[in-house]
Amino acid sequence: MKQLITLIFILFLILLSAERSIAQQANLAGNIRAGEKGLKGATLSLKKTTYKTLTDQEGHYSFTTVAAGTYEISVTAIGYITHRQQITLAADSTMALDVEMREKSDDLNEVVVTGTMKAVRKLDSPVPVEVYTPAFFQKNPTPSLFEAVGLINGVRPQLNCNICNTGDIHINGLEGAYTLILIDGMPIISSLSTVYGLSGIPNSLVDHIEVVKGPASSLYGSEAMGGVINVITKNAVKAPLFSFDAFGTTWQEYNLDASVKFSGKNFQSLLGVNYFNYQHPTDKNGDGFTDVTLQHRISVFNKWNFVRKEKREASLAARFVNEDRWGGQMNWNKDFRGSDSIYGESIYTRRWELIGLYQLPVKEKIMLQLSYNWHHQNSYYGYNPFIATQQVGFAQMYWDKELGKKHNLLLGATYRYTWYDDNTPATSSANGLHNMPATTPLPGIFIQDEWKFSEQQTLLTGYRYDYDRYHGSIHSPRLAYKFSPNPMNTLRASFGTGFRVVNLFTEDHAALTGARQVVIAEALKPERSYNGNLNYVKKVPAGFGLLNLDVTGFYSYFTNKITGDFDQDPDKIIYANLNGHAISRGIAVNTEMTFNSPLRISAGLTWSDVYQLDNNGNGTEKTRQLHAPKWSGNYLISYTFPGEFVVDLTGVYTGPMRLPVQPRDYRPEYSPWFTLANIQLTKKFDNGLEIYGGIKNILNFIPKYALIRAFDPFDKTAADPVSNPNGYTFDTEYNYAPLQGIRGFAGVRYNLFKY
Repeated sequence: MKQLITLIFILFLILLSAERSIAQQANLAGNIRAGEKGLKGATLSLKKTTYKTLTDQEGHYSFTTVAAGTYEISVTAIGYITHRQQITLAADSTMALDVEMREKSDDLNEVVVTGTMKAVRKLDSPVPVEVYTPAFFQKNPTPSLFEAVGLINGVRPQLNCNICNTGDIHINGLEGAYTLILIDGMPIISSLSTVYGLSGIPNSLVDHIEVVKGPASSLYGSEAMGGVINVITKNAVKAPLFSFDAFGTTWQEYNLDASVKFSGKNFQSLLGVNYFNYQHPTDKNGDGFTDVTLQHRISVFNKWNFVRKEKREASLAARFVNEDRWGGQMNWNKDFRGSDSIYGESIYTRRWELIGLYQLPVKEKIMLQLSYNWHHQNSYYGYNPFIATQQVGFAQMYWDKELGKKHNLLLGATYRYTWYDDNTPATSSANGLHNMPATTPLPGIFIQDEWKFSEQQTLLTGYRYDYDRYHGSIHSPRLAYKFSPNPMNTLRASFGTGFRVVNLFTEDHAALTGARQVVIAEALKPERSYNGNLNYVKKVPAGFGLLNLDVTGFYSYFTNKITGDFDQDPDKIIYANLNGHAISRGIAVNTEMTFNSPLRISAGLTWSDVYQLDNNGNGTEKTRQLHAPKWSGNYLISYTFPGEFVVDLTGVYTGPMRLPVQPRDYRPEYSPWFTLANIQLTKKFDNGLEIYGGIKNILNFIPKYALIRAFDPFDKTAADPVSNPNGYTFDTEYNYAPLQGIRGFAGVRYNLFKY
């Protein structure tokens, strides 16, 4: 009897428990929309549970018999921002929850300005513009944007000196002098300051970077022959209250980016600081010289956004950069600066920048942009001093006017004034008796009409006129056409011209890195280019997710190209206008695959053929461009594991490129194929904290050759035919990859109240 009573009691408890369980269940249903349409195939999940479902053809979903309680629901879909929301399910009820999904900012609705100088959706821009956010660069953290942009297909940071590590940025194989660097649309980074312009910009202040490949001189004037890189800084209104990103490497490199926002009644301000320190001389290749330049850099950036009537725009930004860098023989110190006993290259740099934007208080949309920068460099290359100062002032006013429903007119005027002085013959008087700083005033006007004659087709025409006191009138027309029958297919075709007035320093920084003497063979003429390109973008929805395909063919023809002859005399660089023409042509392919699973794969490939044809009197000689690989590309594989653990594999691969060699040089004239690969693991927390770490250059690729005659950097015995029968001289320009091998890194980043 006792056993029967016990059994009945246990059965009663089980039934009671089941009844309570049933009573505590709930249902959840609703619709997921994108605009006015239901979104098919969206994934919904209740975090920390096994509940998961997909939306049907109409965007409808449902969860049944879910235990009552509080959950975080996650809604994900290809091309849309993940939606997260906390919900509470009451017992014995059905909750209705509808969600409106927003397209990702880096997808069709990304707003860009670089292609047309006005804010338009990336999809609507008749000029192809590539957009990269800080999240892209954070997959392989670097201490400067100069290094970070190397992860972009077709963009290559080129170090021009193995000792001081200064360089420039090449787009599609063209030299750095053809790349215009902008900050918030202002051309304040050029000539003397290119390498420093992208160093020290706090990553915490960068909203995104826009890249236009191909001539853009019809809008931006001189130096925009090869392309434009526009760094768009954050609007203080939308920035986090506080953020920082700090990391270090096993080579004892340390980098810190931090920003803080403060506000008043009519303004929001964002203050950012970048600090980089590397003070550990390393010589792993055994040539007696530092493998990486030692640096101590601090940069402070402050941007103000003002609140005005009728939402008119006004902002002001300033930046200060101070850097001390040196490289050289391992036993060098500052006591040897400028001496001929121990070789070192020491560069002190100070730089100020000021950027202003103001919308005039009138009915029409008239914008005024102002910028100014002051750059001073105090340097020694061995015992050769180079002291230079550059000031650039820029003013631009433009009128953005809609003419009916189909035309948008842009009419503007610009004035750019460059003042440059150094201690070389380049800025001395004709008789050489006194100093004569170079001044370059460059006024210009431009007009652009964007004609949208249907929802699918847009035609852009543009023209720019500049006047240079030495070169006279310079005309730059432009034409672009876009055909987009639907959001999945877009075809763009464009033709444009570019020009560049002569600035001697920009011709090649190698003139100062080593013992080469600059020789100007003739009065240099401005360069001109004619460019055409065809771009096709295809988005392919598939069973696995979404495939994006972006293909561009480009062709540029250059006249009056300024060339530096490194081959005629190993002790000289001889500059002259090319007696012939130069060609840059190629195809670039970018692909991105986003899967229904948390996997993302992207890869890029660029084939470029950059060469010049010189009529030297003995026929036409074809010469390949230095440091311009025919094949290059990038790759990225990213996977998110449960618990917000993200693994990123990133890298670039580079084919053979022609290098500056000396007569009878034992070093190969062409570099080998190589890849620089990196891997990173990131843990993301819900409170905005991220911890990351990984390995750079996991294949440990290091160039086999770098310096020549490193034992005699001052060429004291170079003229001895017995010890130096081949007549080699010390030089530092033979470079195709960083000299840093495998190394680890770790860091932490945090955003407070990000919205």
